[in-house]
Amino acid sequence: MSQAIQSMFDAIAGRYDRLNRLLSAGRDVAWRRRSARLLPALGAGARVLDLCGGTGDFTAALQNSGRAESGIAFVLGDFSRPMLALSLPKKLAASPVVLDALRPPLKDGSFEAVLCGFGMRNLDDTATGIRAVHAMLKPGGAFLTLEFFRPANPFTRFFYGVLAPAFIPPLGWLLGSRREAYDYLVRSVRRFRSAGEYAALCREAGFATTRIQAQDGGIAHAVLAVKEASGKAGRG
Repeated sequence: MSQAIQSMFDAIAGRYDRLNRLLSAGRDVAWRRRSARLLPALGAGARVLDLCGGTGDFTAALQNSGRAESGIAFVLGDFSRPMLALSLPKKLAASPVVLDALRPPLKDGSFEAVLCGFGMRNLDDTATGIRAVHAMLKPGGAFLTLEFFRPANPFTRFFYGVLAPAFIPPLGWLLGSRREAYDYLVRSVRRFRSAGEYAALCREAGFATTRIQAQDGGIAHAVLAVKEASGKAGRG
């Protein structure tokens, strides 16, 4: 992970949750909740990694979704210590771990599910990050990504090409954060992969099937990728 990106998230950690709610008009909460329902039901004893988990909002969404029974072990992994520290007052049933998503110090085949909310776009190498997730999952395990992907329809091209640059960085600055962090957010969306390209990258990494769910007309997307349980991988 880039040291510059890590430093940026360290600097905005204290305002991160509040700004997310304001800049998305609270829709980020609904996106996480709806995305969490894509996961297969997880039974007691399962292990779940929230990768690039920040302050733990995706973990909270899954724990409150009804898709995860009690007795599941959650690991909250992020490269920013200040972000992880802000998860502690939320009293999540999760163990925070400082880690690099490209080189996670976790055993292969140790998780039934991996979540990643708005983190894959920040990796230096998306394909390497996906392969690392594939390795950490058990056969049949699920990888759920919620992300701002490159615009792929007229509405999202207008939103990210005209509206977002005009209001997101200035509003972030007015609310006390670093304007450059929100300039980066808009730029990174426009130069990232589309949701379809990302799903194809998951299949190239060895995931058997993928499913894409658009959020609010495609402003965000959830992508569910499932590792093959056994035998030859299919395509979904």
